[in-house]
Amino acid sequence: MTALGNVVGSYLLVTAVAFGIGSLVERSLTVFLVVKLAGAAYLVLLGIRALRHRKEMKASALRQEPAAAARGDLRTVLDGALVGLTNPKGLVFFAAVLPQFVDHSAGRVPGQMLVLGLIPISIGLVTDTLWGLTASAARSWFAGSDRRLSLIGGAGGCTLIGLGVTVAVTGRAD
Repeated sequence: MTALGNVVGSYLLVTAVAFGIGSLVERSLTVFLVVKLAGAAYLVLLGIRALRHRKEMKASALRQEPAAAARGDLRTVLDGALVGLTNPKGLVFFAAVLPQFVDHSAGRVPGQMLVLGLIPISIGLVTDTLWGLTASAARSWFAGSDRRLSLIGGAGGCTLIGLGVTVAVTGRAD
């Protein structure tokens, strides 16, 4: 569900690029910074949540009830969409790459970009889904121990915080 949400958020970025908003973000340091810092803040928030709740992860509860059922699929899709939508690198990527493959003489440039945007979005859906299925398979091993669950929750939280900080401090120098 997270991969699906990320695809939705990323395709909203493709739509923004296709209709010109992407070039505004690419040209405006202020708008770019707002999108970038919003994405970074959200990653840090997810990391802090993971760290705060890592002790609550119990192997017995994980074996009995899937976490996705308790959380809700809609909420999981929305979280994934927010991550995809606030990814400034995704916006810059689509703004830099999609226009290169548009045939201006054929007309309907936004439509061409919307179709072209489906290629990386589809690849992302497949690869992210495979990562999710791999993680699901590893879940049974982690569910065998409360300690392993706490360690993976802490490591995941630290990784998200580190990623958020990295996104916040890297990028455009102008």
